[in-house]
Amino acid sequence: MRVIIKSNYDEVADWAATYIAYKIKRARPTASKPFVLGLPMGDTPKGMYKRLVEMNRARQLSFANVVIFCMNEFIGLDKKAPQSCHSYMKEYLLDHVDSKASNVYILDGKTNNYEKECENFEHAILEKGGIDLFVGGVGSDGHIAFNEPFSSLSSRTRVKTLTTETMKVKAKLFDNDIQKVPHMVLTVGIGTIMNAKEVLLLATGEEKANATKAAIEGSINHRWAVSALQTHRHGIYLCDEGAASKLEQETVTYLKDIERNAY
Repeated sequence: MRVIIKSNYDEVADWAATYIAYKIKRARPTASKPFVLGLPMGDTPKGMYKRLVEMNRARQLSFANVVIFCMNEFIGLDKKAPQSCHSYMKEYLLDHVDSKASNVYILDGKTNNYEKECENFEHAILEKGGIDLFVGGVGSDGHIAFNEPFSSLSSRTRVKTLTTETMKVKAKLFDNDIQKVPHMVLTVGIGTIMNAKEVLLLATGEEKANATKAAIEGSINHRWAVSALQTHRHGIYLCDEGAASKLEQETVTYLKDIERNAY
């Protein structure tokens, strides 16, 4: 697992966007062989999306042949609801780049058949040849996508119940009223994420320090979903100084030294 520690949020956002752009351009995607990208919602990736939009507007990057799979959706929300993944992705990325609607896959929170919806999502990923790069944010309790603590590390796209802590965090999207927050979601599984050819996880701020310590210095266990990244052949954990603040100093020194000599 590669660990990159940047000074602050803006540096994390810039590095992530630059790396995504590099991977897309290096792949030279075409309509018949697109680059397949998994993307998250939430606060952490907003700066990354802003930078990607800037690159697209400057014609430094195209999403024309990029297929996008989004990580999760609230059950019961119409796609036009402002809190939905559909609305989020349109606001922060899709309405501002040259992506094609036919290349975007987002789970339907209003479906009448959750199991079929999840099966279809997994099948679509396989049909596209698997995900080339899955990008995700890290929760303060170590969740990735909506795989809460004690989720199976081999889980696939499914229905998941949110913890009260996660619902409190998401309440800001629902007029700060936790009663309005859907308590169930559709989410990709940890196994779905780890099946990607490459995984990039983002963690910023001191509230992510415990999760970062567990991800990097802890054991692989389902208490900390993020620890699954240790098993990935091409996993990158990108964080800022705040998120890295509980790591052993020896760990930080070693990781920064490795990156200083990286190429």
